[in-house]
Amino acid sequence: MAHELAVEAERYLDHLTVERGLSENTLEAYRRDLRRYVGFLERRDVCRLRDVDERTIRSFVASLSASTHGPEAAPYRATSVARTLSAVRSFHRFLLREGVTERDPAAGVAQPRLPRSLPRPLPVDDVRRLLEAPEESSPTGVRDRAILELLYGSGLRISELTGIDVDDLDLEEGSLRVLGKGGKEREVPLGSFAHEAVGAYLTRGRPALATAVSRGALFLNARGGRLSRQSCARLLGRYVRLAGIDRRVTLHTLRHSFATHLLEGGADVRVVQELLGHASVATTQIYTLVTARHLREVYEESHPRARRRVRV
Repeated sequence: MAHELAVEAERYLDHLTVERGLSENTLEAYRRDLRRYVGFLERRDVCRLRDVDERTIRSFVASLSASTHGPEAAPYRATSVARTLSAVRSFHRFLLREGVTERDPAAGVAQPRLPRSLPRPLPVDDVRRLLEAPEESSPTGVRDRAILELLYGSGLRISELTGIDVDDLDLEEGSLRVLGKGGKEREVPLGSFAHEAVGAYLTRGRPALATAVSRGALFLNARGGRLSRQSCARLLGRYVRLAGIDRRVTLHTLRHSFATHLLEGGADVRVVQELLGHASVATTQIYTLVTARHLREVYEESHPRARRRVRV
């Protein structure tokens, strides 16, 4: 019965929570994808796990690709379809490992081909204007400057930044301990600007914001609680406008910029991989494509024999 599928899906989510220590946002994405999958099977009266075969999963992928979502009836992007299929494949591998099933019906289902989209880093001048945008005459202004300096200066994910506790900082050594994806801990250096901004925040910002509920959290909101990623996104948007940057900038854009500017400055890709906390160097290598494109653009704009001749 369909109940079996729902029960096993919940057991898999429990496994992800306990064994793999995934973030709440990642778990919620898995939960949505698996509910969508189980709902598809229920509508087609696929009642038992042993009745799921490769054709069933291919039909699910095709159905998802052809459907829409949201009030604007937007089609699912290829990246969303690929992510959902990845969750389904992980689910079936788990069932096979646990001995619940004797085969993996998703093993032969290929991921949809994704369009390659390269990260769009900010130019160095735009980064400078953005980091200088906070007015440091107030505790929140000092805090915001420290947040932006850390996001760019250490290449942090926003979940890593909001999870930092005061005890994770070592200002004497100029380093920071962060908890990355999958609960993996790494140490990242603090650049001189980030070091100065965080020091100023600890002296002039955090004490004014701290309350009894603050505990060890580094970055605090106006009520003294741990700052959320949504609050960080809002403050970033405000400073993007103040800096006069006329393009979409996300919290992850600063991480993209960190990696790209390091590689453009001559950093080894393996070092950048460690700083970003990427499990595979292949993930980091996409930034080398960005820098190669930038080099070609500069070459074509600057070299007298690079530009196409205009024939008359």
